[in-house]
Amino acid sequence: MKKITLLLFSLQFGYIAAQDNPTQKDSTKANELQEIKIVGSRNTKRTVVNSAVPIDIIDVKTVTTQSGKLEINELLQYVAPSFNANKQSGSDGSDHVDPATLRGMGPDQTLVLINGKRRHQSSLINLFGTRGRGNTGTDLNAIPASAIKRIEILRDGAAAQYGSDAIAGVINIVLNDNVNELTGTVTYGVYDANADGDFLPGTPNTPGNFLDENSNGNTLGEDRNFDGNSMKVAANYGFKLGKKGGFANFTTEYFSKDKTLRPGYDFRKGFGEAEIKSLNFMLNLEMPVTDRIKFYAFGGRNDRNTDAYAFTRNGGERVVEAIYPGGFTPRITSKIVDNSIAAGFKTETASGWKIDLSNAYGNNNFDYTIKGTLNASLEEASPTSFDAGGFSLSQNTTNLDFSKNFNVLNGLNFAFGAEYRLERYKIAAGEVGSWATYDTNGVPITNPLTQTAPIDPISGEPRPGGSQGFPGFSPRNVVDEGRDSQAIYVDTELDVSDEFLISAALRYENYSDFGNTLNLKYAYRYKLTDKISVRGSWSTGFRAPSLAQIYFNTNFTNFNASGATEVLLAANGSAVTEGFGIEKLKEEKSYNASFGVTGRFGNVTATVDGYLINVKDRIVLTGYFDATALNLNVDAAQFFVNGVDTKTMGVDFILGWKKDFGGSKLGATFVGNVNNMKVTNVKNNGLDQETFFGEREIAFLRASAPNSKLGFNVSYERKWLDAGLNFTRFSEVVLVDYAGEDDVYTPKIVTDLTFGFKLTKNFKLSIGSNNLFNIYPDQQDEQGNTEAGGYWDAVQMGFSGAYYYSRLGFTF
Repeated sequence: MKKITLLLFSLQFGYIAAQDNPTQKDSTKANELQEIKIVGSRNTKRTVVNSAVPIDIIDVKTVTTQSGKLEINELLQYVAPSFNANKQSGSDGSDHVDPATLRGMGPDQTLVLINGKRRHQSSLINLFGTRGRGNTGTDLNAIPASAIKRIEILRDGAAAQYGSDAIAGVINIVLNDNVNELTGTVTYGVYDANADGDFLPGTPNTPGNFLDENSNGNTLGEDRNFDGNSMKVAANYGFKLGKKGGFANFTTEYFSKDKTLRPGYDFRKGFGEAEIKSLNFMLNLEMPVTDRIKFYAFGGRNDRNTDAYAFTRNGGERVVEAIYPGGFTPRITSKIVDNSIAAGFKTETASGWKIDLSNAYGNNNFDYTIKGTLNASLEEASPTSFDAGGFSLSQNTTNLDFSKNFNVLNGLNFAFGAEYRLERYKIAAGEVGSWATYDTNGVPITNPLTQTAPIDPISGEPRPGGSQGFPGFSPRNVVDEGRDSQAIYVDTELDVSDEFLISAALRYENYSDFGNTLNLKYAYRYKLTDKISVRGSWSTGFRAPSLAQIYFNTNFTNFNASGATEVLLAANGSAVTEGFGIEKLKEEKSYNASFGVTGRFGNVTATVDGYLINVKDRIVLTGYFDATALNLNVDAAQFFVNGVDTKTMGVDFILGWKKDFGGSKLGATFVGNVNNMKVTNVKNNGLDQETFFGEREIAFLRASAPNSKLGFNVSYERKWLDAGLNFTRFSEVVLVDYAGEDDVYTPKIVTDLTFGFKLTKNFKLSIGSNNLFNIYPDQQDEQGNTEAGGYWDAVQMGFSGAYYYSRLGFTF
């Protein structure tokens, strides 16, 4: 049976084109592609070129050596048509872990697998005006790029196959398995600190007026041309285990990036990307136990220390002049430790049954230390650094899977299995000074009727307690909760004929905290001709509410140009949420439909896939309700709720062309996504709709993806030289600011350029630039009402400008 190619070639994007054609010069690579076992099908004979659903295969080694993208989220942002990720500023934990989305859905609506096994999520829940507000997600940047062989992105609903979180699709990360080869890179880069814009005279952080790390938010009159200095050092090595195909592959990676600093308004002097210090380790091994049984294991550890600016305290009762004359900018620092280990046995019986028994455990710890801060109620006696506590999420998943190919018609693959998963979420309290308000005698206030906080002599207002910038978690915030779930599934694929393929899946899942769900999926592919195929699918899906959405609770200060607001984020099921009539969280429900056309015409490969994703009871974070009557020393309250129904429609398309000219290779690709999300129902249950989930919240939800993202890439290769030129167009994004005005970010085109020089057999030098022409989003108004307090919000193209880099790669 001839196979229609669904892949396309691009050096910089990492897509690969191959045709099952004996005359193709690169026959080795083509044959390798035919053996790829992909996500989206449990049929081990299924490859990307004959799948019924759209799948991207990203050759990570090619992408990382042909571009300046340093982290996985950033890499996928410019590779996959419907993947979007954003750097944030002023979003607490989201400054430290980037939220990422697929097809404009939430960060928690894409399932991540490693070597086909479920990956645990981050313990962080995104708050404020960040993309993915109210969602948890998987921290892809905790996985070293140098450990990855390829990334498979299933752009289709797959909850019936893989369970919760797969509403938007599945990302499967396949780890390196090469042996007897040492590879590595050393990369250094900087950002252009000269921001593009017409800034107000005297605005903090304008060129020539930069923050000093040691000045606690005051500025220096010193020009700087570059910032965000970054260095990444990575190495990968593998060796054989035994004489029957076993291997062990190890990766270590160190990444360091300084802060970037961009223009902000007076109430936000420290606007820019966070500092990062990250150390990664990853292992992937497999070894035969007997002639039929193999043992495998993979896992790793990521240690990350980050440092980000919070909002500036310019004066008043939050500032102690004896410590910080004129005000200060606190810094939120974090220590993130991510551990994972998966192990199992797989075998194939004499009758052809493939059996896989595995257990995967993952844990994500996120701890805060607030620096350059104070507890104003302690006045001059206040420390300037506090341990603010943190949270953690652990997940343990056990799977038993069976599959077999049967000689029925042109081939039937039948798979079934079971899964058992345990999850636990914790919040740990910080030190007392990080959350307590002290009285005039320096004693934590426990009885407001007999104890009073010190009064600021200038404003005449009581001094607030807790660490400024990020108040610590108190004992009343402490959480230690868990749940378990059980699932069974069946998954089939039938080649009815050479032309017609059908597949179906059914999955039953039961959760200890909200009940059970049954989901199904149907997909097909039909070859109209040897060159053209059509494909489509229909499925139902679900996403269980995360433990963080159920149990997270905290007090925080929300800043904008009008001042500060003390906010209580109340846990689901608490007296506060019940008082507002908020019901117990339940699962999100969805149905997906897609239809696509694929084809190859000479040197041109094309795929076009349309999709519809309807989500019912989507979990969102509400706006701020007046809470002054609750006598909780807060101004407002908000909570998680199954608050909206959404409808998302879109189209992904990929067109690729490749040609050899003697000793030269030339390729071009055009990829894109057009996406439109609508909120079809707001379930405010009698509460004020604008406060519950108004136009401002809807705008942030829709801004998880631009309405369109288009990319055009040209690549060239000849002997010792290769080059890539890439243009990415992000469409208009509209947000609603604190004043209720539309902040319009018009379409922008970002240009990336790279050159590679093969110095010797073992060394290659690359130089290039991301965002070569230093393009920024549109500068907003002069009132300082943007969400992040800078001249731009965190729209898809970023706000740090041009990045210049050089990289030395080696292979031995």
